[in-house]
Parts: sequence; C-alpha cells; structure tokens
Amino acid sequence: MEYLLPFYERFCVYDIGKNQGNYKRRLYWFLHSWFVGDGGFNPKSSDIDAIVVTKSPVTVDDKREFALFFLEISSKPFPVEISFLNEEQLKNWQHPCPFDFHYSEFWRERYEMDLCKGANQYLNDDQLKDPDLAAHVTVLYHRGICVEGRPVHDVFPSVPRSDYMSAIMGDFEECLENMNQNPVYCTLNAIRVYWYLKEGMISSKREAGNWGLASLPKEMHGTIQKALKGYADRQEAVVFEVNELLSLRDYVKTKMQELFCSRSESLPSKNSKTSPWYALLRGVVSWRNGAPVRPKACVPGQA
Repeated sequence: MEYLLPFYERFCVYDIGKNQGNYKRRLYWFLHSWFVGDGGFNPKSSDIDAIVVTKSPVTVDDKREFALFFLEISSKPFPVEISFLNEEQLKNWQHPCPFDFHYSEFWRERYEMDLCKGANQYLNDDQLKDPDLAAHVTVLYHRGICVEGRPVHDVFPSVPRSDYMSAIMGDFEECLENMNQNPVYCTLNAIRVYWYLKEGMISSKREAGNWGLASLPKEMHGTIQKALKGYADRQEAVVFEVNELLSLRDYVKTKMQELFCSRSESLPSKNSKTSPWYALLRGVVSWRNGAPVRPKACVPGQA
C-alpha cells in the first residue's frame, strides 16, 4: 500500500480541484493483481493496477481530463493500468465486460495524439469492452482490496469460471508461442495458469514460481529460479537456454491437457478461437462433421 498512497493522494487532490469537492462522480477504488500474496508488488517491475467504479458513466470531457492526469503521473515511477467502470455495467455481468475509460502505457501515444490535435479518435463516447476485465475482476473478487468505498463483494459480481478461463487462456497461448522472447513473464505465467487449473488457486507470479519449485520436477527448478530472479531484479540479465524453456512449456501444456481429459470441461467448437481451451487443445482435439471429438487419450481404454 505504501507504493500506492502517493499516487492515490495525487488523484484525490486532482479530483477535488476539478470538481470543487464533489465526490459523486468517483465512487469506489479497488486494487487487483500486483498486491496479491506476501510482497506481491515488485517496485522494479510491477504496475499499479486499479479499477474505479463510478455511479454514473464517465463523459468524454472526463476521459480527456483523466488522460491528461495519467499521462502526467504514470511511470513516475510506476506504470499505471487503470479501468473506470460504472455501476450499471456491473449489475448484469457480461463477457467481454464493458467499461468507460482505460489507461495503460500502451495508450500513451494515442492519447497524446488526441489531446495534442484536439481529436477524438481514441477519447470519445464509443461503447468499449475488454475481455481482460474477466481476469481482473476475478482476482479482485477473490484477493483484491478496497482503497475507498464499499466492500469488494458488495460491488463486484462473481465472474463465471468459463469467462475467467477465457481471459487467462488467451495470455497463456501467447506464452506458449513466445516463451523464448519473454521467458521471465511467460515461465511464471504458464505455471500460474497451470496451478489455477489444477487447484483453483489465484496467485501472483512470485507465488506461482514458489509453487512450481515445490511441485514441478527438479530438472525444471533451475529454470523457475532464473525466472524468479529475473522477476525480482528486472535490471539483472538472466540467460535462458531455449531447450529448458521448451521443456517447461511442453511439461505444463501436457499436464494441462491431462487435467482437461480428467474433467468434464466442454470442448471448443472447430472455429472457436475464443474458447478458453483453444490454445491448450490446438493440435490435440479433432473434429468430425464440425463437432469436437474428445482425444483418444482422454477416453478410458483408448489411450
């Protein structure tokens, strides 16, 4: 929390200045992701991840003011990733979840361009949806904290497991394909997704790495230790061998396929790339007349 307070206090000062002390627009502040677990926030690599819930929708003028504020404060020193939702958007959960405004460093140049040119290509009243909110809200619901406002469970719904899986499996697919390009993140995230599927644990990357050291084969411990070291000290270069990354990737993927086979999870349709199982089962599931067929290895006596 000590890392958040200067940022939060600056926003409160900004909000009071803009609204003459009128707090009706801003309702509740919540934190998700980085605070998870003992020492889950890493000042060398973590973002400040937050969700703000408002009573009424955020206007275009609000969006432009928010963009100016976050452009000024983000990455000084911590990058900010924040989403604004209104109460109505949370009353009846839908996936992807609608939202009013989002800021992250990914949007910096786009917002700067709109503000500089007086344009509205990105800061407008378009109705937006974000599939990643299923993951953010799930983490928040189970392990989040409320900075200001009502308790988390009074504001946010319990997201269906299928929606959460859909959100995290998209990221998991990218990790399978890009393990050697971003080994620290992909190693820890792949283990994190595997742990959730295996035991239903929602964890931080550090927690997932420590669980991997206790649960995965010893020959993979060196790779996991490198990933944890790289995560703890972003400035220190950690060298990975391609073979060790592929070995861990293949192990996690195989174990997740085995878990799928042992459970009554629904199979994806042939063209359903949005299915949470698409990345896991690509090349494993076959289709007959457009319908998915459970792999032989999943059927007793046909392995």
